[in-house]
Amino acid sequence: MRFLKTAAMAAIAGTLLAGSALADDVKIGFLVKQPEEPWFQDEWKFADIAASEKGFTLVKIGAEDGEKVMSAIDNLGVQGVQGFVICTPDVKLGPGIVAKAAANGLKLMTVDDRLVGSDGEPLADVPHMGISAVKIGETAGEAIVAEIENRGWDMTEVGAIRVSYDQLPTAVDRVEGAIAKLKEAGFPEANIFDAPQARTDTEAALNAATVVLNKNADIKHWVAFGLNDEAVLGAVRAAEGVGIGADAMIGVGIGGADSAINEFRKPEPTGFFGTVIISPKRHGYETALNMYDWIVDDKEPEKLILTSGALALRDNYQDVRKDLGIE
Repeated sequence: MRFLKTAAMAAIAGTLLAGSALADDVKIGFLVKQPEEPWFQDEWKFADIAASEKGFTLVKIGAEDGEKVMSAIDNLGVQGVQGFVICTPDVKLGPGIVAKAAANGLKLMTVDDRLVGSDGEPLADVPHMGISAVKIGETAGEAIVAEIENRGWDMTEVGAIRVSYDQLPTAVDRVEGAIAKLKEAGFPEANIFDAPQARTDTEAALNAATVVLNKNADIKHWVAFGLNDEAVLGAVRAAEGVGIGADAMIGVGIGGADSAINEFRKPEPTGFFGTVIISPKRHGYETALNMYDWIVDDKEPEKLILTSGALALRDNYQDVRKDLGIE
């Protein structure tokens, strides 16, 4: 009897050790399109936490264009990675990314931006964690409407800068969500001006917004919204450049990036009124864990997981960040 108990304990121990060895052998890739951006740095940070907790190796690669994406996936295959999470620089690379992952025997999950097929429709078979772009845009729009009313502005005398990057479906969904809430509140569509940006950074947004402001110099009160904080910060800087200050500008960004937080920390308020903070924690930590469970336990992630954001203002951003697990 004692021998049987000893053998059973040894078998259990062996099983546990085998599971531990398997965890140690797991390698997961995490590819992002703009590795220098704070959002993606935070995603990597939280994915690193998941790797530390579970004991797997995280391989982080920046892939800023299609060629680098394909090369990175081959690189992962050579390194013995079993699966990867990716935020692609171009969602239209979808079929190529799927094919390249399959050729290297890699499991694939997307984050932030969802892959689309040749018909422009989402690749529903690829597990994805994304942001509910429309709802986040609506949150930005609601904040703008509330502040317009708080300041007692006549909406017919207010101009809205739609800082746009229509190449990205997520960007379109966000701005259209904001516009829907403005129109719902009675904001005239004729007062919404498109400011197409060449890139998704502050400089490109500044250039685009400056054109709009110069063409409509008779409008004294403005609001601004766009894909991210950088888009709105560009519009705010453009407004400052033509003499429009914080009392005449309401900009609400999306993301809660360091650039937004730094704006709140300035001694005096600026036209950057608020930001809808999106937590990178789930997008980094949870996607990495989902991929780990898929590799180790063959537990495939849900096909579509959508996260939301929370409005943060100058006087409450620290509390909002804590609630979202960022601080």
